[in-house]
Amino acid sequence: MSPSSAVPATARVPWHGSPRRLPPVTLPELFEAQAAATPDRTALVFEGSGTRYDRLDADANRLAHLLLARGVRPGDRVAVAVPRSADLVVALLAVVKSGAAYVPVDTDHPRDRVRHLLRDCAPRAVLTTTPAAEALDVPDGDGVVVLDDPHTTASLAALPTSSPAAPGRGAPPAPGDPAYVIYTSGSTGHPKGVVVPHRAVVNRLLWMQDTYRLEADDRVLQKTPAGFDVSVWEFFWPLITGATLVIVRPGGHKDPGHLARLIRAERVTTVHFVPSMLRYFLQSPGASGCDTLRRVFCSGEALPADLVEPCLRVLGADLHNLYGPTEATVDVTAWHCLPGSGAASVTVPIGRPVWNTGAYVLDGALCPAAPGGIGELYLAGAQLAHGYLGRPGLTAESFVPDPFGAPGTRMYRTGDLAAWHGDGYLLFHGRADHQVKVRGFRIEPAEIEAALTARPEVGQAVVVLREDRPGDPRLVAYVTPGPLTARRDGPDTALLRDALTARLPDYMVPAAFVTLDALPLTPNGKLDRRALPAPGSPAPARAGREPRTPEERTLCALAAEILGADGLTIDDNFFHLGGNSLLAVGYAAGIHTALGTPIEDVRVFFEAPTVAELAARLFPTAG
Repeated sequence: MSPSSAVPATARVPWHGSPRRLPPVTLPELFEAQAAATPDRTALVFEGSGTRYDRLDADANRLAHLLLARGVRPGDRVAVAVPRSADLVVALLAVVKSGAAYVPVDTDHPRDRVRHLLRDCAPRAVLTTTPAAEALDVPDGDGVVVLDDPHTTASLAALPTSSPAAPGRGAPPAPGDPAYVIYTSGSTGHPKGVVVPHRAVVNRLLWMQDTYRLEADDRVLQKTPAGFDVSVWEFFWPLITGATLVIVRPGGHKDPGHLARLIRAERVTTVHFVPSMLRYFLQSPGASGCDTLRRVFCSGEALPADLVEPCLRVLGADLHNLYGPTEATVDVTAWHCLPGSGAASVTVPIGRPVWNTGAYVLDGALCPAAPGGIGELYLAGAQLAHGYLGRPGLTAESFVPDPFGAPGTRMYRTGDLAAWHGDGYLLFHGRADHQVKVRGFRIEPAEIEAALTARPEVGQAVVVLREDRPGDPRLVAYVTPGPLTARRDGPDTALLRDALTARLPDYMVPAAFVTLDALPLTPNGKLDRRALPAPGSPAPARAGREPRTPEERTLCALAAEILGADGLTIDDNFFHLGGNSLLAVGYAAGIHTALGTPIEDVRVFFEAPTVAELAARLFPTAG
């Protein structure tokens, strides 16, 4: 029996979102139409300075003309290594106006990772700034455009402000052309680029506007890094609807206090949080004052049911849970969280499919699971990506023929486990493989394992996500000594951490390392993940100094409590012992409560990661 004949046609209807006929348009056409309709309205605000729609359109057009003069053509890729700013928005719009696809480059990522990304995507041009180019070691060349360079500024001033697609100048990209390429963690040891076409983004944005209705007085907070696909709707949804984009300063997305102040000051109405960050934001003192919020969106992780009531109570805004992988253009299902919704489950439902999207829960034979039955979630329809850049084999493995669709259509195998509720919505039930989410970032542990086993002192490695303390999930790396290990007690974990930090983003560096003589195996010779031991408390520095002042003693005690560590010294690095930006938020709250010292910016912990450095910064006259 074929999969399509295994279920009646009437039972297949709930699998699909509403069918809608989309206009054959692209991102630049939608933006240009809005800019023409509301030229004098504020399009974006950054650091208190506003930019009108007509000015933003003109600046993006000039830069698009410059890209075209540098040889950029439809189908090309342009890397964008620009920190979050008004210039970043101009750069993204310019790239899609030129007909190329933008490839966001996180300016906080290690140089080695950026080099690999640039080699892999082979961009026709790179847009960057002087600080970013120096930090990332972007190679010089004709294709590199440094936006703050005086020569670039002079060249842009002489270029037309009209659209590159104006009559006689060329044509806009086609709906099927790539709009962007976003890199996600890869199981082969390197990140992979997902190629998303304009028609997929347009479906996503027009569905969102039809469903949630931004108005002229709405203000959308843009805080997600451009390399994370949630940023796509943050950037473009307000700009195609006449609303205002409010851009968070670089690093500000990690600081709940800064976000709360900005939301109040700019009267933000719409914001996105990954659930783990939403929990910390709700606990911050300024959250209750964010009374201009109308919509809060969550995605990137399963939304715990116990967050719904606090969010509705503290923020007084509608809460929406969205789900979707990068390969299906950000989000493909949605659920409106009402008071009491999901109270009987651990996590909130992920909801129903968006426009022109199919969601199938299938068993191993690709037959539909019965309502309530858990199976693997497959996605189909208008929002599917083209596939993985330069990886036809991996694309064919993940994007497979859709047995429920028209001939030639595909579906994407998500690797997520789900079940249909009898009332026609989806429930998330975890993963079918070892992929994990950390603070909303999708991680293939195999990529970290490959980086570890590339070290000569490491024999084998396995990385898992553990939650040994409730609410504190952490990556843990288990390693065995390699043939070149000089130490009796195995590889030097400090050196391993430094090596990974130079190669991987910070959210992929394990919080703990455990050395084993051998990895535990099941009777049939496979890795026994359940037998992997819990890591001990983080080990403090062997030669660290004891606290010298009351303030240092309190800071050490607070850090130890946050990290679950014993015997911290004033020379221990908060982040080397498993700290991260979210834990730093809790650390800041503890300092404010215990010592009466407010932490206005969590960047202070990155600049002063030891108690000795932090005490000198916060209490310069103490001792």
